[in-house]
Amino acid sequence: MSVPVAPGRLPFLGHTLPMLLKRFEFTSNLRRQGDLVEVQLGPMRTFFVTSPQLTHQVLVTDASKFNKGRMFDKFRPFIGNGLAMSNGSFHLRQRRMMQPAFHRDRIAGYAEIMAQAARDLVDRWRPDEVRRVEEDTQALAVTIVGESLFSTEIGRHAIDEARRSIFVIIKNGMVRALSPGFVEKLPIRANREFDAAIARMRTIVQDVIASRRADDADHGDLLSTLMLARDDETGEPMTDQQVFDEVITLLTAGIETTALALAWIFHEIAANPEVERRVLAEVDEVLAGRPVTFDDVPELTYVGQVAHEVLRKYPLWLLMRRTLEEVDLGGVLLAPGTELILSPHAMHHDPAQYPDPERFDPDRWVPGRAKQLPKGAFVPFGGGVHQCIGNHFALTEIVIAVATVCRRYRLVPVQPVRTKFTNAVYPVDLLMKAVRR
Repeated sequence: MSVPVAPGRLPFLGHTLPMLLKRFEFTSNLRRQGDLVEVQLGPMRTFFVTSPQLTHQVLVTDASKFNKGRMFDKFRPFIGNGLAMSNGSFHLRQRRMMQPAFHRDRIAGYAEIMAQAARDLVDRWRPDEVRRVEEDTQALAVTIVGESLFSTEIGRHAIDEARRSIFVIIKNGMVRALSPGFVEKLPIRANREFDAAIARMRTIVQDVIASRRADDADHGDLLSTLMLARDDETGEPMTDQQVFDEVITLLTAGIETTALALAWIFHEIAANPEVERRVLAEVDEVLAGRPVTFDDVPELTYVGQVAHEVLRKYPLWLLMRRTLEEVDLGGVLLAPGTELILSPHAMHHDPAQYPDPERFDPDRWVPGRAKQLPKGAFVPFGGGVHQCIGNHFALTEIVIAVATVCRRYRLVPVQPVRTKFTNAVYPVDLLMKAVRR
């Protein structure tokens, strides 16, 4: 069975340039070519998956036949072999060791950190003050993940460094991952900033780990959970390098998703008056004027629907996988070592599954309705054994932050928002006036 080749291929560069220039337009249009489409990144041949059924096969049903692809290979030397980067038995071992850190009772404890950080943010606002909301949500996400990870004084220095460096790593890393290998060796500003940020984060996190090894105490934070975890089969703890890799993974993966989701939620609430009315009414009814708690999260059902709709509309652009053995994917036999690209964004904007996909509609997520979607159509946190381990942490954080802000303020747009693209959509100059309710 032949596989169609995506249009727009250029000599030497393949489809890299049109992918980076057209982004979502390029990847969303691939579904017109077929369920599997050949895309070349420089000299490398890849296959782009466009259907939910094949996406589910790659991420879940045949997950053992794949490992992380080239994109992850490019990141691994810099941010280590944590859960987001690792494969196979090592990945499963690390996931088992980290799972207790994300049990419901642990998230309930982190919820206190989430609520306090959100209250501290709102306490700094002044009525009718204009806020740069994307900076507020980035700072909030760094604070929450940082304080959940590090509870000691030396950990504060790591949190400060994360505020400075994490978004530099995330933004510049995606361009590096998609570019030919020689690009990362060029003495350009993006490379210098990326390398310097990685070096700073490595130094400060390693200092925190060394300090914790010296006192060997349980501080009740995520870092303690990682350092005290033991392998069920061998009884061995993680090495310092493994702990470092997981910390960097939690900082990068745990900050970007929630910071962007929160920024876009406040944008969409303000842009849709009926959504705003329903959010404010639910917050007022459930909280009755008091601060939000972990037990309120399941009661804030409409806020949860708003969160899911933002995760649908503004997900990651690309994921990659590589075949470990011959795989039959949609009738096409793929040889071992074949690179695949999947696009949560393209899946979430398929009009066959989401009519009028650019419209913001939280009622898509009315309980029961989402079950009608085919498997693979909604993958904001990936899927299968590689699904983001912190998905419930992130959703809890989003709902608590939205409820905390909306209890006290309405955010009113000051100007149209601009966007910037990495592997996600970043709002730029999301200026909003904080109007006291």
